[in-house]
Amino acid sequence: MGGQACIFYGAAEFSRDLDLLILADASNLPNLTRALDALDAEVIAVPPFEERYLSHGHAVHFRCRREDIVGLRIDLMSALRGVASFEELWARRTTIEVAGEPIDLLAMEDLVRAKKTQRDKDWPMIRRLVEQSYFGRSTNATQELMRFWLRELRTPELLVEVAASHPELARAEAGLRPAIQAALSERPDAVSEALEAEEREERRKDREYWAPLKRELEEFRLGRRRK
Repeated sequence: MGGQACIFYGAAEFSRDLDLLILADASNLPNLTRALDALDAEVIAVPPFEERYLSHGHAVHFRCRREDIVGLRIDLMSALRGVASFEELWARRTTIEVAGEPIDLLAMEDLVRAKKTQRDKDWPMIRRLVEQSYFGRSTNATQELMRFWLRELRTPELLVEVAASHPELARAEAGLRPAIQAALSERPDAVSEALEAEEREERRKDREYWAPLKRELEEFRLGRRRK
């Protein structure tokens, strides 16, 4: 669900860690524990590896000590802001094969949504992911894929191009995104302004989402120090 997924989709990103979205319930946690034990992974920082923290939206962080992957960091999450439930995400996942092994990735659409954070590095990655989708499939795109481009493209010229090529679909989507309205008027500068406003709002929402979770982590750290 992180940088490694972006690499698989062709939007290269240097990443030293592995971010995984997992099902955090009583039946799956023992499987995760066995897998982490096989990697000789230990929890670093807070919170501890418990279902209640994962389900609440926290990330649990591990560092691997097994000789062949020593130092590898693994971050586990079970809930993401603005993204569907694990069951829905699993149902529409993308599966690829690497060296004979199946690798399950968040669907492109879900990965883009998950990347809408307050972190500076995520926004160029969103742009590259959607551009990779556009240039890879622009000749035989389904309506569903064109809707995805209209809703997520962050390159003004490309958004104008899609809106001009599919004006009826763009008009149907315009109420959901001011940038599409500007694209229909073929005004790249106005599209850029709308995209900047869109990014600011998503960053604000992400800060607002994480504020109480950060307070919980700080309280947990203080409580642990007192003990």
